[in-house]
Amino acid sequence: MAKLKYDAPMNWKTETDEIARRRELALEQGGTDAIAKQHGKGKLTIRERIDKLLDTRSFEEVGPTAGAGNYAENGELISLDPANFVLGFGKVEGRRIVVGGEDFTMRGGSPSPAGLRKSVYAEELAVQYKLPLVRLHEGSGGSVGGTGGKGASLPGPVNAPARFRSVAEAMATVPVATAALGAVAGLPAGRLVASHFSVMSKATAQILTAGPAVVERAMGEKKTKEELGGWKVHTKNGTVDNGAENEAECLAEIRRFLSYMPANIEQLAPVNDCDDPVDRADEALLDIVPRERRRAFDMRRVINSVCDQSSFFEMGAGYGRSQITGLARLNGQPVGVWANNCKFLAGSMTADGAHKARRFMELCETFSLPIISLVDEPGFMIGSQAEREATIRHGTSAVLTAAMTTVPWASVMIRRSFGVAQAAHYGPEGYVLAWPSAESGPLPVEGGVAVAFQREIAAAPDPEARRKELEEELAAKQSPFPRAEALGVHDLIDPRETRIELCRWIDRIQPLLPGLLGPARFSVRP
Repeated sequence: MAKLKYDAPMNWKTETDEIARRRELALEQGGTDAIAKQHGKGKLTIRERIDKLLDTRSFEEVGPTAGAGNYAENGELISLDPANFVLGFGKVEGRRIVVGGEDFTMRGGSPSPAGLRKSVYAEELAVQYKLPLVRLHEGSGGSVGGTGGKGASLPGPVNAPARFRSVAEAMATVPVATAALGAVAGLPAGRLVASHFSVMSKATAQILTAGPAVVERAMGEKKTKEELGGWKVHTKNGTVDNGAENEAECLAEIRRFLSYMPANIEQLAPVNDCDDPVDRADEALLDIVPRERRRAFDMRRVINSVCDQSSFFEMGAGYGRSQITGLARLNGQPVGVWANNCKFLAGSMTADGAHKARRFMELCETFSLPIISLVDEPGFMIGSQAEREATIRHGTSAVLTAAMTTVPWASVMIRRSFGVAQAAHYGPEGYVLAWPSAESGPLPVEGGVAVAFQREIAAAPDPEARRKELEEELAAKQSPFPRAEALGVHDLIDPRETRIELCRWIDRIQPLLPGLLGPARFSVRP
């Protein structure tokens, strides 16, 4: 009986070679010319950005061969158009994250079918594995021509999962950091701002709801990308938190932000070893607050003196400038720091400042970070512009947010603490310290005297002298000493003792932090 012959291969070498070939093709991205064009504009490709962000050789790509194959009539693969969203796991300082971003060398970052699937998958992966998410954006949303698949571009079915639910779930579960590294428009722009920290490159980035051509056609406005959505626009209006000089600095800021954060809401932020003495006393704090009450001082100098050296990472410096917010460490413990900036509008709470403070308190509450509040609050901003901006509504929202937090607070009354706005600076059951320069009450002295003693001042032989006399009399009554006698503060301290007192407080509250883990809960606020 004759033996049968088999022409089929006895192993899977052909197929495994095909896998390797597809992976090599995917690494070509949009091709040599497209990559050169990207570099010619001073920008990195998405793969280069991911490599710069992550620890060396730590990237583990998800779906490296996803894309659209181009085949010959015999079924042989000619070329591969890879998905124009790169996604995967990686490590930052040894801690695992999920990272992804648009590939601008293909279709200008406008999503291909596979690219869109990977993009949507980013948040789902972060929530599934409970890992911080970093998105590096440069791209636009959909086009009128669809995603580029073969055949008609059909809308999703009525029972499709809500696309943005996973975006919201990610923000409620893990730290999310994003960067704008080129032109970002449409859906990527929406996802850029759906983050806890965002940064844009001053050199290369613009953020646009719609680009110049669409704006000119619809609105009759002829503007450049930079005029519509450059860093000077968006770091001032709060669209992004920070502006960095270039891509490398954007990535460095994201790495720094992540260093203060836990992996997710079920874990605490990592406590670092600290070689900055907890009892370090800064002599400059003794006279940093001027005795002349109307003179400003440098609150950032106070922050940097009190916190672990070089640990303060400011977020949102260009927006809501009367309020200072950022992350820092006290004896290695990550904390949120909120302070007034008396060099801008005397530190009063504007509508923008209130929104910035509210968002920051929500960040700290979500990730169980203790809050340090350095108070020099003269009250809500007044005047016609403040009324037009609905300052009272936004300010009250900040006040109620503070009242609903559960994380530990330590508030240090540096100077002024007045009006309804002051309530936003003191959390429930908070630890309150006061400097000898502290003053508090329902209104600042100047405003209170102007209202309560209007007739008496007008009738005086020297109205201005009488005004000043009354202000000095009432200011003496707002001294912190009577408040300390009444246990209205936990202690009245020498400013030079602030660091050691706060580090002692940190030591007391750290055992309480594990009990705060889990989802944050806020009810409706105005």
